[in-house]
Amino acid sequence: MAVDSGIPTATPTTPPPGPPACEKDAKALQFIEEMTRNCDTVQKQVLSEILTRNANTEYLGRFKLNGAIDRETFKSKIPVVTYEDLQPDIQRIANGDRSPIFSSHPISEFLTSSGTSAGERKLMPTIHEELDRRQKLYSLLMPVMNLYVPDLDKGKGLYFLFVKAETKTPGGLLARPVLTSYYKSEHFKNRPFDPYLVYTSPNETILCSDPFQSMYSQMLCGLIMREQVLRMGAVFASGLLRAIRFLQLNWQQLCQDIRTGTLNPKVTDPSVRECISKILTPNQELADFITKECEGENWECIIPRIWPYTKYLDVIVTGAMAQYIPTLDYYSGGLPLPCTMYASSECYFGLNLYPMSKPSQVSYTIMPNMGYFEFLPHDPANPVHFSRDSPPRLVDLADVEVGKEYELVITTYSGLCRYHVGDILQVTSFYNKAPQFKFIRRKNVLLSIDSDKTDESELQKAIENTYSLLKEFNTSVVEYTSYADTKTIPGHYVIYWELLVKDPANGPTREVLDMCCLAMEESLNSVYRQGRVADNSIGPLEIRVVKNGTFEELMDYAISRGASINQYKVPRCVSFPPIMELLDSRVVSVHFSPAAPHWTPERRH
Repeated sequence: MAVDSGIPTATPTTPPPGPPACEKDAKALQFIEEMTRNCDTVQKQVLSEILTRNANTEYLGRFKLNGAIDRETFKSKIPVVTYEDLQPDIQRIANGDRSPIFSSHPISEFLTSSGTSAGERKLMPTIHEELDRRQKLYSLLMPVMNLYVPDLDKGKGLYFLFVKAETKTPGGLLARPVLTSYYKSEHFKNRPFDPYLVYTSPNETILCSDPFQSMYSQMLCGLIMREQVLRMGAVFASGLLRAIRFLQLNWQQLCQDIRTGTLNPKVTDPSVRECISKILTPNQELADFITKECEGENWECIIPRIWPYTKYLDVIVTGAMAQYIPTLDYYSGGLPLPCTMYASSECYFGLNLYPMSKPSQVSYTIMPNMGYFEFLPHDPANPVHFSRDSPPRLVDLADVEVGKEYELVITTYSGLCRYHVGDILQVTSFYNKAPQFKFIRRKNVLLSIDSDKTDESELQKAIENTYSLLKEFNTSVVEYTSYADTKTIPGHYVIYWELLVKDPANGPTREVLDMCCLAMEESLNSVYRQGRVADNSIGPLEIRVVKNGTFEELMDYAISRGASINQYKVPRCVSFPPIMELLDSRVVSVHFSPAAPHWTPERRH
């Protein structure tokens, strides 16, 4: 697939790329070529470096490698682990133990994963140099994009970027999301000027911790500079849609600011007010234009109507975010949706070398210099149960097979060894010697609206949390299923309930069923509750009570389509339109949480 010039050839679904935009881009593209051509060699070097530098750590010492840095010894002695296996050691670090447990380099902070453990965010130890490694991957994104979209240096990017709540562990280390860590780092705040990475949002608006003030000021800057915007984005698709919804709700005040040249008094952050004062001047013509576009009911193609030179939307629309594609298409008129990179709190993995592919065809090339990667063959019918005593046989990065699915296992410079990430990937092709992967889903995740992830056991626990409310009315939940409703902004969880009411004359009242919604939310993890309370990225949970017998009809429908009556299980999450239509046609009452659940920034014990 590679050509001698170091420029990737186009896939059949993408236009042929142009030449590198500049010498800096050419060097970045050449780096990609070298990494992918020498995939297995680089992986051996990475593993050797990690094992050499961390040879004297407590964790590796437990498995008696005795200085060995070869793959065979590593694979035979080091177990594949989950977060729960590492949690006691992670807690020691959080409590202040500074001995080299995982890494010979000091742990600089914890990155909080959106995956949860016992209702709290996972704490991922990291070292300072990981910022350099992540920055290196960021530096490769625009050189690839410039091959497909010319002249991106002639304007700006309107990106809605936010910092989230952070806390400190008892031992004094910061614990915060990976992007918050990056935005607050010197790598981001004092980044060298790059014409391809100029944003409409000043740093102060991104670093403002108040979600309303941050969104308001970023949107205001984006409107003022609307004719300079060449690309628009957020981290997730859900974030960009929240920004559009914010504009729907606040355009009148934003226009008032633009008309008068005076910033909304609700924006109180001094640093934000100061930086906006350098940008905001009275502009009657612009205020009238935005009013004309926003005052009607028609918001179709609102993005190109207000930002006419936008060439693409830079958001993640793979995995759970794919559910937002139709809404993005509605607001953008079908602008391209390049998914540029693949990363997590544990490790940054790789990038999309064909960014103009359709979202359903997006594949990521894992860069072999980012960490050491192994792959557990994934077969839903025969799940692998691994233990410390008998590690499964994992496949190396260069040895995966096209068409097969795998679970990702990583070993990082920060000291995670053979750590089970929980992502299910499918190999679609190879770029040089490096495989390209389609992200299929997070393992065991049932519901997701934004960065929240709710699995089946957690949903079951949340429903059990309502039993005490129903018991008083001699009522129980016979069956249930769920789906993530993303037609509203923000999206929200919908739970379908079939109830057994033993005394219809004394069934649960509407108020009680509303309280059941809140009881469920109180039981969900802190990432979900933060999205509801602090980030406004998730709407109130909804319960739809269906007629008795509905779930029998659901089973009949599944059997009519070929399901085995002996093996049929009620799906705990549904998305197939005919099933949704069946369920919705049987709804007898609808209920929403009457209040937000309790949430405060997590305190680490």
